[in-house]
Amino acid sequence: MKGTTNILIVGVGGQGILLAGDLLARAAMSAGFDVKKSEVHGMAQRGGSVNSQIRFGEKVHSPLIPQGETDILLSFERLEPLRWLNLCGRQTRAIVSDQIIHSMTTGTGAEKYPDKVEDELAACFGSLQLVPALDIAREIGNLRVVNILLLGLAARHMPFERELWKKVIEERLPKKTLEINLKAFDYGFSMAL
Repeated sequence: MKGTTNILIVGVGGQGILLAGDLLARAAMSAGFDVKKSEVHGMAQRGGSVNSQIRFGEKVHSPLIPQGETDILLSFERLEPLRWLNLCGRQTRAIVSDQIIHSMTTGTGAEKYPDKVEDELAACFGSLQLVPALDIAREIGNLRVVNILLLGLAARHMPFERELWKKVIEERLPKKTLEINLKAFDYGFSMAL
């Protein structure tokens, strides 16, 4: 593989964005790639916007994705991708949870959550997969596995074997949550287009 692959993971504080980014970076390193990662989580504990940028390839010189060069955008909330359009382009494959998380302003009614976000997303990305991730996680048995479910879905579009992903998850996650997280990863991996 030549060049650099750019993955942008976005969402709201508390959704497991940083863990998903860490697992992705570990998978890329385990596969022998040079990896750089950048995270922004300033107001994460208060429900603020969070992002993790992961870049991997033969040789990566910067942790920051150049403008318009995101290959895969993985979003844990449906409005968040619109905040990051400057890093994306028509070539970006967008995998987006259809979950709505209200900010302080939309939750109090000071602002209105935008209508027809899915139409805007479809207009911005050449490939969009809107996923009922929260509903699927509920079916699986734990709402906290949305991040691993979505990571499994995105994993199908990366050059790492399924077993490598599982090994990384087993090494990084606590034993008591391993079974449900592996189940979520497998579910996501099986539903990729």
